[in-house]
Amino acid sequence: MCIDYRELNKLTVKNHYPLPRIDYLFDQLQGSSVYSKDDLRTGYHQLRVQEEDIPKTAFRTRYSHYEFQVMPFGLTNASTVFRDLMNRVCKPYLDKFVIVFIDDILIYSKNEKEHEEHLRQILELLKKEELYAKFSKYEFWIPKVQFLGHVIDKQGIHVDPAKIEFVKDWASPNSPTEIRQFLGLAGYYRRFIEGFLKIAKPMTKFTQKKVKFEWGDKQKAAFQLSKQKLCSAPILALPEGSEDFIVYCDVSNKGLGAVLMQREKVISYASRQLKIHEKNYMTHDFKLGAVVFALKIWRHYLYGTKCTVFNDHKSLQHILDQKELNMRQR
Repeated sequence: MCIDYRELNKLTVKNHYPLPRIDYLFDQLQGSSVYSKDDLRTGYHQLRVQEEDIPKTAFRTRYSHYEFQVMPFGLTNASTVFRDLMNRVCKPYLDKFVIVFIDDILIYSKNEKEHEEHLRQILELLKKEELYAKFSKYEFWIPKVQFLGHVIDKQGIHVDPAKIEFVKDWASPNSPTEIRQFLGLAGYYRRFIEGFLKIAKPMTKFTQKKVKFEWGDKQKAAFQLSKQKLCSAPILALPEGSEDFIVYCDVSNKGLGAVLMQREKVISYASRQLKIHEKNYMTHDFKLGAVVFALKIWRHYLYGTKCTVFNDHKSLQHILDQKELNMRQR
């Protein structure tokens, strides 16, 4: 049941509590091979509403007048309060062997013996805090786990096969809204697709306001290629330590692209379209821009480590020897 609390939400002080980055969560799974997954039963309803706030949740039906004693769906701060609770409860184990995403709990370990101890600690913690799991959705001791639209095992990260089947059956968009829906799903998996934004460029212009919708041959080709790339997405490896990173960068008149690798395994792809002012850059600055883009987007991997960067513009190797640099190069 979800009540319309829009008027109450207008008067509520918003609690801004950011969601964690998905790629950051997956990076914690380095070296793991055994998993257990839990989903809390009616998660929000396990939080009690303070006595003085109960009347604020009131609603009427043709049968009677009701008030929630537990946190209902529809309140503007419901998700943030619940996430804060879960993070505080699981704080001793976060970034060690537990990932919490709203009401989903993932326990990961390097081996079965270690997993037995991790699982015992989490179950005892939930019992102590009186948080109840949905046993029908609990998965114990599995070598491969489906989590946040991905499948994770000791080989690395895969696109969820259910999403692949969904993409295969996706009909051609007939409006800007349908394009946004497709790009929203495809964009979630862009780290699996080399040059994703270059491929999607013919479609993205129709997401802008005051652009007439015309679904032509270029858009059809971009749509089909995006589907093909998603359905044949590679397995991405999880980083192993902080050494031996290699970055490959390239640029074209459509955008910037980069690949992060470690020991001959692909960790992630990244790309973006060129900004209007960047189209006037000289080739030298173009290539340098691709390097800067890659180092920024993967700085959480590369900062403070030694890495190798490959770029096909030879003059960049002498940039540190130049006596004078222009403003962009600085």
